[in-house]
Amino acid sequence: MGGKSTYQRQVALIVLMAQIGSFVPAATAEIGVVDRIFARVGASDDLSSGQSTFMVEMFETKQIIDKATSRSLVIIDELGRGTSNLEGMAIAQAVIEYLHNSVGCKTLFSTHYHELAELEDILPGLKNYATAVKEQGDNITFLRKVIRSQASKSYGIHCARLAGLPNDIIMRANQLVEQLEFHQRAAQEVVAGSKQGAQTQHQLTLFAENPLERLKSDITALNLGNMTPIECLNYLYKLQKELNE
Repeated sequence: MGGKSTYQRQVALIVLMAQIGSFVPAATAEIGVVDRIFARVGASDDLSSGQSTFMVEMFETKQIIDKATSRSLVIIDELGRGTSNLEGMAIAQAVIEYLHNSVGCKTLFSTHYHELAELEDILPGLKNYATAVKEQGDNITFLRKVIRSQASKSYGIHCARLAGLPNDIIMRANQLVEQLEFHQRAAQEVVAGSKQGAQTQHQLTLFAENPLERLKSDITALNLGNMTPIECLNYLYKLQKELNE
């Protein structure tokens, strides 16, 4: 409802219009030449061939991976939503990394996996943008504006209210979100405690153990069961940086 998909389609259409010599809806514009435009947008299954929504999504993504070049424009909308959150986020991150590191094409990639925003600290060519939202108590207004920021939350329950779902369902959904957020914060505190413990252990043993022993103690102190894939990747990146130094 924030306008992400519309924004992506708009960019692709403007690039196409400019490249065929058409006017574009802007006072001024500098638009580079692309060899092709690839789009992975929308959700639909293919009953005639027995392919689920997720399988169609994966097949279309494969076509992009196989054919896109560094001169292409790629738009991908909410990749990975057709499977579990963990696997969907892992696939989305892997595709982002491949397009960034191996293909190097211009890409607009929208997602509801807020954890992926942390990739901005790892991938130098990646920048986070979000659609602006104005909150007033329990009410929100979508401003239809793209800003240089990262989204911290979604507004699915608000959209459910706009769609007319019964108030009992809306209230229950809000209760469940609060419970899930509480458990998530608790898990993050456990992870933070594990990292603090690893850091303390590192300080105590700095002069008593060799680097490999210190590395071993740091890793064994982590609570991997409560870490997200992004947190694991960031910690691995940190370790790699320390070893290179």
